[in-house]
Amino acid sequence: MRKILIVDDQPCVQQLLTAELTLEGYYVASSGDAGSARRRLSSLRPDVVILDLHLGGPDGFDFFEDIKRKYPDLPVIILTAYDSYRDDPRLSQADGYVVKSMALDELKGKIADVLSRKPAPEALGVKTQSSLFREAYG
Repeated sequence: MRKILIVDDQPCVQQLLTAELTLEGYYVASSGDAGSARRRLSSLRPDVVILDLHLGGPDGFDFFEDIKRKYPDLPVIILTAYDSYRDDPRLSQADGYVVKSMALDELKGKIADVLSRKPAPEALGVKTQSSLFREAYG
């Protein structure tokens, strides 16, 4: 199962995206700030990160740069209320940009596109929780 980490300081956005993306078959975790998201990155090892640029703590731009420095192959889709950052050179390594006018279909399309370019963990021989469960219980 593909894993998505949502990093947004608005609980209602986290809840909406979690509900919608879970229905699409993804495992979804969320964090409300860069500090907790950093911890989740190393333990969860998500397949894609959905990142709001304006977090309630450290700047989302700095966190985006941290992600790309530490995990250069990890896709990051920017989800923001501001269309004005679309051409910002600091976001040149972003794998997608979606304005929070709640274009869920657009966000789902970006996620599917990003993940289609990245092999599933099972294809790399990585055992997932579901494959371990199937092995143990048939």
